[in-house]
Amino acid sequence: MKKFFLGLLSTLLVVSLLPFSGNAAKAQEPDVDLWNAVKPLETTVTFLNTGAHPDDERSDFLAYLSRGLGVKTSSLIGNRGEGGQNEIGDELGNGLGIIRSREMIEAAKITGVKAFHLSETTSDAIYDFGFSKSPEDTLAQWGEDLTYERLIRFIRTYQPDIVMPSFRNVDSQHGHHRAMEILSERAFKDAADPAIFPEQLKEGLSVWQVKKLYLPAESKEQTETSIEIGMFDPIYQMSYPQLGEQSRFMHKSQGMGNNIPVAPRQINLELLYSTVGDNAELFAGVPYNFKEWSQQLPKTENDLKVHFTKLQGKLDSIVSAYPSKEQVFEQSQSTLKEVRNLQNKTKQSKLSAALKNDLLHKLSIKEEQLQTASFTASQLDVSASSEFNILTKGQTTNVTVTLKNNGKQKLHNVSADLLVPEGWNITSKNKTTHLAPGESKQISYQVVVPEDAEYYHAYKTPAIQAAVTYESTGTKTSQIKDLNGTIAVLPDVGLTLSPEDIVVNTADIQEAIPVTVKVKNYRDGAAQSSVALKAPEGWKVSPSNAEVTFSSQLEEKSIDFTLAPPKDIKAGDFKIAAEAAVNGKTFNSTVQTINYDHIGTFYYEYPAQVNGVAFELLNNDSLKIGYVESGFDKVADYLNNAGLNVTKLTEADLKTADLSQYDSIVVGIRAYLSRADLIANNERLKEYVYNGGHLVVQYHKPGDGWNKDTTAPYPLTIGNPSIKWRVTDENAKVTVLQPDSPLFNYPNKITDSDWDHWIQERGLYYPMDWDNHYETFVRMNDPGEDPFDGGILMAKYGQGTYLYTNLVFYRQIQGQVPGGYRIFTNLISYGASN
Repeated sequence: MKKFFLGLLSTLLVVSLLPFSGNAAKAQEPDVDLWNAVKPLETTVTFLNTGAHPDDERSDFLAYLSRGLGVKTSSLIGNRGEGGQNEIGDELGNGLGIIRSREMIEAAKITGVKAFHLSETTSDAIYDFGFSKSPEDTLAQWGEDLTYERLIRFIRTYQPDIVMPSFRNVDSQHGHHRAMEILSERAFKDAADPAIFPEQLKEGLSVWQVKKLYLPAESKEQTETSIEIGMFDPIYQMSYPQLGEQSRFMHKSQGMGNNIPVAPRQINLELLYSTVGDNAELFAGVPYNFKEWSQQLPKTENDLKVHFTKLQGKLDSIVSAYPSKEQVFEQSQSTLKEVRNLQNKTKQSKLSAALKNDLLHKLSIKEEQLQTASFTASQLDVSASSEFNILTKGQTTNVTVTLKNNGKQKLHNVSADLLVPEGWNITSKNKTTHLAPGESKQISYQVVVPEDAEYYHAYKTPAIQAAVTYESTGTKTSQIKDLNGTIAVLPDVGLTLSPEDIVVNTADIQEAIPVTVKVKNYRDGAAQSSVALKAPEGWKVSPSNAEVTFSSQLEEKSIDFTLAPPKDIKAGDFKIAAEAAVNGKTFNSTVQTINYDHIGTFYYEYPAQVNGVAFELLNNDSLKIGYVESGFDKVADYLNNAGLNVTKLTEADLKTADLSQYDSIVVGIRAYLSRADLIANNERLKEYVYNGGHLVVQYHKPGDGWNKDTTAPYPLTIGNPSIKWRVTDENAKVTVLQPDSPLFNYPNKITDSDWDHWIQERGLYYPMDWDNHYETFVRMNDPGEDPFDGGILMAKYGQGTYLYTNLVFYRQIQGQVPGGYRIFTNLISYGASN
């Protein structure tokens, strides 16, 4: 019967429920927010999708489940995506992880999905360390026990009926994907076993048996059930796959999202495990609503049977009341009261512990959903804001919560309480009030941040939230609201060093290295600070310290220091720390502001220091280099700081400048994606090569505006699918195929040690095919795989040379790897020795 109903629903959505048009559209504009609130009342099913990285969620299917059926749906993602690439800025590592985490949260809002992560901090072991071809390698680096404990904890907390990993455990998949699939499979049984992580049970969690585990089917043989999800939904004015793509557009740092038409689409699934029978239909054997749950109850609990059956009738009635806000509000309040009474009855019943746990969990979900429906229908407008969004320890701020009743019903005992960490002091004359239709109320608070307050962390709950409560029909309803903007407790001052990374060339030790420290005041009002650099023994720093005076919050001033390294400096790493004293306290953090329109403003705090490395770097002082920046790397700045003469080429330069003035021109990573002017003037670059120039192009994806036949002087095809065309082992043995080439001898003599200590990987998006004009220079491979020879390709073209490399020099240079600098300097110096 249920299968018939869902099939009928699909047909109706495709055929009958067409988008509104003309004046009718204006008269019957869908109330999306209200529908989002009431639709989940139809079902008690909970669904969990697991993946490894932000953007791994199966957006189209999840949109169908959540928005189309009202299923409580979540995505649990392993890491924060710190090792990925960034298509909107130059943040990498934890900065990128913060961006991708917020993008996933914003994407999930569109599909009605709740986003969760196993990784908890910016120093977490569950970290995106880059592409991995092995689940064993992934779990070794993440810590298998740690990762699995968190997964079991989440399942026991969230209690999903159905689990589906986004990917299968097959060798064509990313090792991170495979690891999450392996653990998800194992957790199907283990989450229900009290012997697995028993300490969780002592903390108050209960064991939980997932009822079904599905895998995405990749073949007809694997497919056990298919679900049509391509239907048009008149509420959202688009299909579920289109809704999924709208959410994927939020993953802007990964270049996600596509414009697609309304079209049939099927999700094919394989039922891997089940405790409720072998029927592969998605909801078969899983109680779909409280009416079906009532049928699970023993005959001795007939009274409960009746109550649960009636409850589902009331929940369905609320959905049927849409779009009447007044009816939804009244029925939600009365049904909320019924749910709370039924919770007490269920607790007092003689049901088995497992069944009682199931029912109480489902009732708690409905309690939450009914409060959301009531709040949405009430039209109670809540605006909460702080006088200062940036706070420092010991500071006082005023918080204002404005409540306005835009609905047609009177709200009783309306109140708003602030939720803050323990130790924060709140003063308020907040009293409950009654709000008649159209009436508003403003509540003010004085909040004092304690001296021992925790600093802001992008992955933690906001420091200040508002809990808003009202009563109607004798039932209390509450919702937690975030304040406007990001509330952040930050150090009194932040210190940003430029450059943040420096190279001391032991072949030509610099007499003076300039370092600028930008000091930003986060205190409310005027402040004074004394700033100094702490260098290793033997270094000279001038001035020894500097005084800075601020008149207002967020004011920023710069101090110029000069560093003089010792003449006998040894090769190796070193650090130079920045410190600022304010009112007798020392601060030594950089506060990176991350701000994008699609996610908002967030902060990343890390030690304020110069990361230095000393090594021999020979270069041709007369070499003049042009650099086509992509916005995705900082290689040009790093090369300049290392003593090379690099000029960043503008759009006007590419279009009209005399390019022959440059001995070499370098194209940044994926610049054909971000620089339309580069594509427009690509023929000028090829002409530059033909007339005797040397062009070095760094890695690109196949879809980055790269034409395999015309972008390079001779055909060059970038590898696809990408998983097959990369060397992920950063320690993979490198064989130099032409050791006598100037590429490995001028100006630096390249040895095996220059390939040591690389970070994250060797190369990615290796060329898969190239014209025979190109020569190959290096060979390397991941363990057990065939080697790649295309890591460095170079061809003579006219009087010049064209070099393409997919080796990740940008990570090595920005990661202060000496060999990365030395090899790349040789690549861009080719021809200068002639």
